[in-house]
Amino acid sequence: MTRIKVLHGFLLIWLLVCPALAGAGSISQHSVDSALLNRAISYSLYTPDDYSTSRERLPVLYLLHGASGNEHSWVRAGNIQETADRLIAEGLLPPMLIVMPADPNFWWADSHLEMAQTALITELVPHIDSAYRTHAARGGRIIAGYSAGGFGTTNAALKYPELFAAAAPLSPAVYNPVPPASSSATRIEIFQSNGAFDPARWRSLNWVSVFEEYKEKGLIVPFYINSGDHDRFDIAYHAAGFFQALREHQPDHVELRIFDGDHDFAAWGGSVGDAMQYLAGYLKPAR
Repeated sequence: MTRIKVLHGFLLIWLLVCPALAGAGSISQHSVDSALLNRAISYSLYTPDDYSTSRERLPVLYLLHGASGNEHSWVRAGNIQETADRLIAEGLLPPMLIVMPADPNFWWADSHLEMAQTALITELVPHIDSAYRTHAARGGRIIAGYSAGGFGTTNAALKYPELFAAAAPLSPAVYNPVPPASSSATRIEIFQSNGAFDPARWRSLNWVSVFEEYKEKGLIVPFYINSGDHDRFDIAYHAAGFFQALREHQPDHVELRIFDGDHDFAAWGGSVGDAMQYLAGYLKPAR
């Protein structure tokens, strides 16, 4: 009897000290065939702990990785499961699905090589809404990503404002007019012509190419933008330029955070929780 009491006491302490673990979500691996890409799109999926028992339709966060990353990057290096579990357990984030797709070579862009952005929007998003219990509307869909994933996040939200309630590009590669020579963007084929970096091709795929059209649509996508002040690729400067362009258009719906940090998962994993809380503030309940 004494031993049972001790065990019960230990369990109570464990639940009090580790509330997130008591309601832990799960990560699973999936893929969907893409007719546009002629290959499968792989993705990791975070589901909150009560997904299998609840009937509620959940919002979806699309969380994009950076250059040379994959569907495991946010899970293995970004601690996204622990962050989501903690914020949900503390009531700072509603239960949600987090979709982390893979696009390791194409920066989530429609280029002369591959229609990666269109595949994300017209194939992956509908697949998620049909395969899972989602709030399949603008008010139930948010997007974020780091570095090249911030590039993809920015472009997708600006081009398809009718699809996303809010966006959070983290340390985004939103260089204007061109990236620095140290950026991998200058060495990746989608931004090259005849084997050399092509500034015109870069601009045609960067946010400046869709910004005027975004403004003309009249739909506001709130943005949370951040960067480390010691970012090795000078992203703080370019992030501030993008912030200013948005601030002149939508002053009440854009935030910029410059923090002490570099261009790494210490920055992205450390700031994604704050970004997720900002994004969640624009979600609408499913009806």
